[in-house]
Amino acid sequence: MKVLFDTNIILDVLLIRNPFFALSANLLDAVESKDIDGFLCATTLTTIDYLVTKFQNKYVAKLAISKLLSLYSIAEVNQSVLNFANTSNFSDFEDAVLYFSALNVGVDSIVTRNNNDFTSANLPVYTPNQLWDLIN
Repeated sequence: MKVLFDTNIILDVLLIRNPFFALSANLLDAVESKDIDGFLCATTLTTIDYLVTKFQNKYVAKLAISKLLSLYSIAEVNQSVLNFANTSNFSDFEDAVLYFSALNVGVDSIVTRNNNDFTSANLPVYTPNQLWDLIN
């Protein structure tokens, strides 16, 4: 199963954001154990670098990004993705970019804590609980 992870799921783990940490960590473990074929939008990595550097430090951010790059495939952001996002019905441009980058690489679904941000999506969008139940 090819799943694109929304930025918030990754940040839940890297910034130890409770009460979301444990379930998000389980999903990241499922990528590491190859139960899920994990994808990240390219913009997720820039956001992670910024926030982890801000709340921890640059060294920790670089380690996190290196680990993510070794485990996840990256859904690129190109002009086509940005054009689709810009003309879409999504209320949030960042979510639209993530969605269209996911479509561009042919994922099966997206996992996010913010399902309401993806009401215009034409592929399954799972909460962490829903995805965890699906793979177990």
